[in-house]
Amino acid sequence: MADFSGSETGEGAQAALTTDPFADDKLHEECGVFGIFGNADAAALTALGLHALQHRGQEAAGIVTYDGNNFNADRRLGLVGDKFTRPDVIARLQGDSAIGHVRYSTTGGTVVRNTQPLFADLAGGGIAVAHNGNLTNARTLHKQLVQDGAIFQTTSDTENIIHLIARSREPDTLSRLADALHQVEGAFSLVCLSKKKLIGVRDPFGVRPLVIGQLDGSLILTSETCALDIIGAEFIRDVEPGEMVVITGDGIESHNFFPARPSRFCIFEYVYFSRPDSYVEGKSVYEVRKRIGAELAREKPVEADIVVPVPDSGVPGAIGYAEAAGVPFDLGIIRNHYVGRTFIEPTDQIRHLGVTLKHNANRALIEGKRVVLIDDSIVRGTTSVKIVEMMREAGAKEVHMRIASPPTTDPCYYGVDTPQKDKLMAARLTLQEMEKEIGVDSLEFLSIDGLYRAVGEARRDAGSPQYCDACFTGEYPVRLVDKDGGEDKRQLSLLTDTEPA
Repeated sequence: MADFSGSETGEGAQAALTTDPFADDKLHEECGVFGIFGNADAAALTALGLHALQHRGQEAAGIVTYDGNNFNADRRLGLVGDKFTRPDVIARLQGDSAIGHVRYSTTGGTVVRNTQPLFADLAGGGIAVAHNGNLTNARTLHKQLVQDGAIFQTTSDTENIIHLIARSREPDTLSRLADALHQVEGAFSLVCLSKKKLIGVRDPFGVRPLVIGQLDGSLILTSETCALDIIGAEFIRDVEPGEMVVITGDGIESHNFFPARPSRFCIFEYVYFSRPDSYVEGKSVYEVRKRIGAELAREKPVEADIVVPVPDSGVPGAIGYAEAAGVPFDLGIIRNHYVGRTFIEPTDQIRHLGVTLKHNANRALIEGKRVVLIDDSIVRGTTSVKIVEMMREAGAKEVHMRIASPPTTDPCYYGVDTPQKDKLMAARLTLQEMEKEIGVDSLEFLSIDGLYRAVGEARRDAGSPQYCDACFTGEYPVRLVDKDGGEDKRQLSLLTDTEPA
């Protein structure tokens, strides 16, 4: 049995407390995973891969390596670039195989013990697990496991998987992992590391992304192709829904332990979550977002002088809208990318400055113009109100807002941190009421069929949707076991977190 050496450092806790006063008005990305097998620079390459995936989670990051004798781990709160760029940190992570994780918590609090990858020494040897997604029966499983004597070390839903692997009576690691995953519900893309294997698995609906790459003969598993680009690796293919890929010194094997189900990939990956330079399910995210903007221009035209994106996620959609509408595109709003790291604990006076901490109007372009603002979504609506006020103060003649997705009316339970339904603006107000509250001359959203057309479908199949679009429709493809059993989404964390960050 290998020794587990490494550290759980509290360094970086202050970084996790930095505050963007408008962070709660966006859907927060879930998590990102990366794994590489058979490369002497495994830890450094994993750190670079995680750096490319930073948009998927900014609260914490971790790396686990295997050096032939020991598993080595380093898990830290904060950003990858702040915590995993020092040579001494990488030097401690010896080994030619590694997995890593960037985290935004959807289940469990922001404390070091919840930072992934999680590791355990089991009867068959050590195993580390990194998880992107969310288990919808996490609390139910946790109660059962605790009653059976399990002792949990974290409040992350991912630890359920490790306990289920440990308790399985199957004869080998792969069968035990498959046995464990048959007992969970929800969305998951996993990257696991054992002594001799790198393993990747997607849930049967394929809600969350996972791809395979290659660098100089070393095989890679990661959430997005942008993580392959940063290290000069080659994209091979997507891991299929319900597929388990096993990478060893002999190459790659494919297994499917789950019954075939129709793919329900998260359509919001195209709208917002994935990096625009990634390819997701064979499609360029940037090109899809431009097509979304073009569909929006065709569906919801308006007389205007300038098309302005709400930075940064609104940029590709605004370009597509401007091209289709024949209206000039320009950067009428300038974003400060460092607001989240500028003020550790904003005072009331600083908070009162509002959205200008993060965005500022480019007055020379706005004054006297009829402006179309393009944003990817409206969540609570607080940022939209401030952006429109900013346009008015900069002298805009008219302000129209066009949203490059349908109204967000329902929470996500599959690994995206969304407010409760009654906090979502589109769930509590009519379009006309939203228009009035935001203060625009007009407000329109892309239709659900328009979104489907942009991703290459003629329309949404109402009988069997081609994607998971529950945040727009309320139709959930995977059972919500904990919620349907009376558990609120905000109560899905497995324990009460009282550990200080």
